[in-house]
Amino acid sequence: MTAEIIGIYAVTLALLVGAGFALVGAIGLVRFNDSMTRMHAPTKVGTVGIGSLLLASMIHSYTFGDGSMHEVLIMAFLFVTAPISANFIAKVNIHKRACDTPPTPPRDDTWSTLSVPEADREIAEPKQG
Repeated sequence: MTAEIIGIYAVTLALLVGAGFALVGAIGLVRFNDSMTRMHAPTKVGTVGIGSLLLASMIHSYTFGDGSMHEVLIMAFLFVTAPISANFIAKVNIHKRACDTPPTPPRDDTWSTLSVPEADREIAEPKQG
């Protein structure tokens, strides 16, 4: 097998994976009920589906042409912005009370602090020796 044939198979596989994720994302966007569950479909398509389509474009350009690095920049931008936008959409829905709010955490004065509970002070304090 030549490099061109392997490149064609790799492009085909990447296109099928990308198209499959795009299809599942579109179906999820239509079928899910509320905005919090609906949010997952486009973010997964944005990262995995579009990333796979861009990977197919890169493989094709390197196999049959001069090559292109523009796709790497697009993928980096998508991988950074998709989770951030999903987080902002989730925060807006929580603040608007458009969804079930998460339960409040139990009262805990030591979580994410340097305070050590009384029961653990003997373990946490360094031994003087």
